[in-house]
Amino acid sequence: MENFSELIQRRRSARKFTEEQLTQDEVVSLMKAALMSPTSKRTNCWQFVVVDDKETLKKLSLCKEHASTFIADAALAVVVTGDPLASDVWIEDTSIASIMIQLQAEDLGLGSCWVQIRERSTASGMASDEYVRDVLDIPLQLQVLSVIAIGHKAIERKPFDEEHLQWEKIHLNKFGGE
Repeated sequence: MENFSELIQRRRSARKFTEEQLTQDEVVSLMKAALMSPTSKRTNCWQFVVVDDKETLKKLSLCKEHASTFIADAALAVVVTGDPLASDVWIEDTSIASIMIQLQAEDLGLGSCWVQIRERSTASGMASDEYVRDVLDIPLQLQVLSVIAIGHKAIERKPFDEEHLQWEKIHLNKFGGE
């Protein structure tokens, strides 16, 4: 990427991936971005489970009733968890880590898509968090926020069109201010 503005304009959710695997250097870069993400009071309440095993990816693709099947075709999934006992803002901290992983993926020319786990359920009605925890043997004290599916893009999407920016959602000095 030339600059950050271009990076955020080009980053679009990718749900179709090629069969090409990631290199070790790419995975290390993604995890460095996760580990460098800011946290409240530097609590580092997040932990990450990196999944590249195809059978496990298939199991993870069933983590939600809708909008998670593409995980099975990803080269990698990063499961982002947080410890509510370590930080009362674990949701914010793990959300920041999730987007840092996605921005790093885009910078590497990879595609990614955030799969929301917290407050979601599987087709059978099981809590998605519980399902993912069971598949990956995640300890009970950790809460699963998201699964970030990553791979080489099978389809290149157009960058975000700045003509669609909703400037009316920006308020100056007070809500509704002009």
